[in-house]
Amino acid sequence: MITNSSIKHLRIPFSLFLLPVFLFSLAFSPNLDSERILLVFLILHIFLYPSSNGYNSYFDKDEKSIGGIKNPPKVTPDLYWVSLVFFVIALGMALKISLAFATMILAYGLVSMAYSHPSIRLKKYPWLSWFVAGLFQGFFTFGMAYAGLSDFGWDVLLKPHVIFPGMLTSLMLWANYPLTQVYQHEEDAKRNDLTLSRKLGVKGTFAFSSFFFLLTAGGFAWFFLSRNQESILWVYLASMLPVVLYFMLWFYFVRQNPQKYANYSWTMGMNAISAVLLNGFFIYYFLENTQIMQAVQGY
Repeated sequence: MITNSSIKHLRIPFSLFLLPVFLFSLAFSPNLDSERILLVFLILHIFLYPSSNGYNSYFDKDEKSIGGIKNPPKVTPDLYWVSLVFFVIALGMALKISLAFATMILAYGLVSMAYSHPSIRLKKYPWLSWFVAGLFQGFFTFGMAYAGLSDFGWDVLLKPHVIFPGMLTSLMLWANYPLTQVYQHEEDAKRNDLTLSRKLGVKGTFAFSSFFFLLTAGGFAWFFLSRNQESILWVYLASMLPVVLYFMLWFYFVRQNPQKYANYSWTMGMNAISAVLLNGFFIYYFLENTQIMQAVQGY
C-alpha cells in the first residue's frame, strides 16, 4: 500500500523546475517524433525525477521544509520501495526507445541515489555534490534527453552541438543549486551534511550564485550570437529580467536580516518564477529553432 506521505515525497510537480533542460534539448532534436517526445517526457518527469526525490527523502528523513514541500510528512517505509518501482518503470519505458537510452537512465538514477545514500552520501561533500548535481541534472540530462528524443547513443555526449548547450544548462543549475540549500542549514547540520551553502554561508551563497548567474547569462549571450540569433538573445534577456529583479530584491533583504529572509518561501518563489519564465522561453525557442513557428505562420 502506498501512503499519502510517500506520494507527497515523490514531489512530481517539482519536476517542473527541471523541465527547461528537456525543452532546450528538444529544440535541437533532429528527429521530432510525437510519440517519442511524450515517452521521454514521461520517463524523466513522471518517473525518474520523482524516483530520485523519493529515494533521497527516504534517507534524509527531513523534518523541516524541503524542495516542493513546506511541511514534509514523516517518511514511511514504503517510500523506499515506491521510489525503486518508479525507477524500474523508468528503465522499462526507456528500453522501448533503446538500450543505450536505458543505460543513461540507469546511470542518472545511480548517481542520484549516491547523493543521499549513507554509504556514499555525496551530500556531505560540498564542492563534489555541487559539481555532480549540476553536471548530471544539466549537461548529462540534456544529452540523455537528446539521445532519447532522436534514438541516439552515448556518443552524443561527445558532440560539440550537444556539449555547448548542455553545459549552459549545467551553468544554470550550478548558479541555482546553492540557493536551494540556503534555508536548510539547520537541518543539514543535524546530519553533519556540509552542503556548499553551509560552507559559503548565507551571504556567501548569494554572492556565489550572483557570479554564476552572470556567467550563465554571458554563456547564453555568446551561444545565441554565435548562431546569429540576436533576436532570440533579446527574448532570453527579457525573460530573465523578472528573475534578476526578484533575486536582487531577495539578496537585499537577506543582507538586512539573513535569518528572516533566507527561508523556504523566498527560495520557492525564486524557483517558481525562474521555472515558469525559462519554460516559456524554451518553448518559444523550440518553436523558433525548429522553424515550426515559421511553418505555422506561412501556412
